[in-house]
Amino acid sequence: MPRAQLTRLELQIMQVLWAKGPSTVQAVQQRLPGDPLAYTTVQTMLNILQRKGKVKRKLLGKAFEYRPVLSRDNALREATRDMLDRMFGGSVEALLMSLVKSNQLDADKLAKVQNLIEGQEEADTEEEHDRD
Repeated sequence: MPRAQLTRLELQIMQVLWAKGPSTVQAVQQRLPGDPLAYTTVQTMLNILQRKGKVKRKLLGKAFEYRPVLSRDNALREATRDMLDRMFGGSVEALLMSLVKSNQLDADKLAKVQNLIEGQEEADTEEEHDRD
């Protein structure tokens, strides 16, 4: 079952929580970029994120404090997988070819990607040996 991706506003709220840590509605509201949003709008969005299992809340005094459950890395993985599936039929090669054709991935960047892949393969190999 595909996981629902974060909307733009949900992502902005999550970014506040990732940067600041556990926060009240008012603290999130004050740190959101762009035009100020109504307190009730931010509260509603945090409640939606809580129902989706992306944040947890606990009552502190008279206000709820929200903390992220979804990590930044997991959000990135989910969004990347969703984009790959929807736009490129799940093909990493098709994504890379699109980046090359649009001049967003040149030879220097491709070499960096290759180095990252080699480094990850080495780390995976070391991890396997450590488990044996």
